[in-house]
Amino acid sequence: MTAEELKQIFGRAVPDRGKLQEIRLRAGKPVLVFMDGREYMVGREGLLEPDADLSPVLADPALIREILGIFSRHSLYAFEDEIRQGFLTIEGGHRVGIAGKAVTEGSGLRTIRDISSLNIRLAHEKPGCGDPVLPWLYENGRLQNTLILSPPGAGKTTLLRDVVRQVSNGNRYGPGLQTAVVDERSELGACFKGVPQCDLGMRTDVMDGCPKALGMVMMIRSMAPGAVAVDEIGDREDLEALRYVMKCGCRILATVHGSSPEDLKKKPVLAEMVREGMFSRYVALSRRLGPGTVEAVCDGELRLLAGKGCQNEESGAGSPETEGKAEASGA
Repeated sequence: MTAEELKQIFGRAVPDRGKLQEIRLRAGKPVLVFMDGREYMVGREGLLEPDADLSPVLADPALIREILGIFSRHSLYAFEDEIRQGFLTIEGGHRVGIAGKAVTEGSGLRTIRDISSLNIRLAHEKPGCGDPVLPWLYENGRLQNTLILSPPGAGKTTLLRDVVRQVSNGNRYGPGLQTAVVDERSELGACFKGVPQCDLGMRTDVMDGCPKALGMVMMIRSMAPGAVAVDEIGDREDLEALRYVMKCGCRILATVHGSSPEDLKKKPVLAEMVREGMFSRYVALSRRLGPGTVEAVCDGELRLLAGKGCQNEESGAGSPETEGKAEASGA
């Protein structure tokens, strides 16, 4: 099968590509797609349930090589640095994870060859998904240091992206801030050739592919931001860099893996952040009603400020039409 043939099959099997989240190709295995949090096999005329007793479309090594050649513009060497991290970022901000034969050098990874798996994660923006929580992230017109936590795939990166956009542009709760994004995994801005493919706001500067701790210090020194945003913090170096950022008077917007604010106390570094009161707002997400379900907004002492829905003073609280949905997805 060729890439063009697969493209035609997708045209028939997946008419609404806007709902696509992931496409997975593994040599000799069925082509799988994820849509609205559900997994399907791709058939020649439509989507199939994972356990369907039908013949799905199979990927093969030649197809994977061809697709990878298209993504890299037939110059994998030009993407060598990204390949060492296990993924490529292509035009549009879509991220292509790769797996195959690792070639090591000393204690590090030199490259990946004989690539046998691709995970194509489509970049999704959800403008406005931060609206339900935004009122709780400000106090007297001042942005609060905020940590968004959720299990994988529950929308924390998508929510952070929209909050960054609104903080950068300015909103009804506070003026626009010069904002620095340190995008270690190229997910927040989805940069292609250094240019963010996602809208992070008009006052936002992005340091792409840079380790978080190093990037935060660099951006403070070079870009003089009022707020710094990072995705998936958690180690000791991150903690020290966050301390430095806060001493410089900058606001922090960050994410971490976790199911509830109480989970933070079970992880030594994160527990230290809680004890020190580094964050004055915690936003907990889940997939209970789909990706981006807002379970709680808490203050710096983990006291509940808002529950499901996070309605502001004008919209009322707890209406069943809006319960818990921040409409974020794909993190």
